[in-house]
Amino acid sequence: MAGRARAATSPPASPPPGKQFAEVVVVRHGETSWNATRTIQGQMDPELNDTGRRQALVVARRLSREAKPAAVYSSDLKRAAETAQTIATACGVSSLVLDPALRERHMGDLHGLAFDDAVRRNPEIFSSYSRTQEIPGGGESLDQLSKRCVSYLNTVAEKHKGERVIVVTHGASTEELCIHADPTSPVRGKLYNTSICVFRIGGGEWILEKAGDVGHLDQGEFL
Repeated sequence: MAGRARAATSPPASPPPGKQFAEVVVVRHGETSWNATRTIQGQMDPELNDTGRRQALVVARRLSREAKPAAVYSSDLKRAAETAQTIATACGVSSLVLDPALRERHMGDLHGLAFDDAVRRNPEIFSSYSRTQEIPGGGESLDQLSKRCVSYLNTVAEKHKGERVIVVTHGASTEELCIHADPTSPVRGKLYNTSICVFRIGGGEWILEKAGDVGHLDQGEFL
């Protein structure tokens, strides 16, 4: 079930009696050359560019100063896996799990297109608010993406009750997690590379504590 959102400045809510929550810190991967040129990546597999590697180091440094995570989970795509490895190393975590369930939305025939070209060719996909519309060429609907990612995080949270874990994934995937926790969350297009979202998940309840935090980045250089 969906949960409720809390402002980033609010103190953490106390878990209801009888419930154990996992703190799940979701990080979007660092920048790739495809991000920089606004090319649709989806489940294509470009690696981080130099900016992305610097971003990964900066967010890793920040997370290493916070409570130590029990594990790091990541999409198996290179841009996420490299970001996750950088974070795991900085945090002294040996448990790094790569899983395709955390991949970006499958974009079907739109893979590899410049974003503006994709909009011109398929305006109905970008103007439609239907959560069930699949993208031609085997692409996912928003509901399919949400189900995949939410199910995986529920499994992770069940395994790590009372613990903190870090999950590295992608822009659209993270947006769907935020919207699951808070359907009114205004995150579309606002989750920058290596932005941090913090959830507390337990017993089917999701609490969005923080969304799109990029306080670790120098905005003049990275945003």
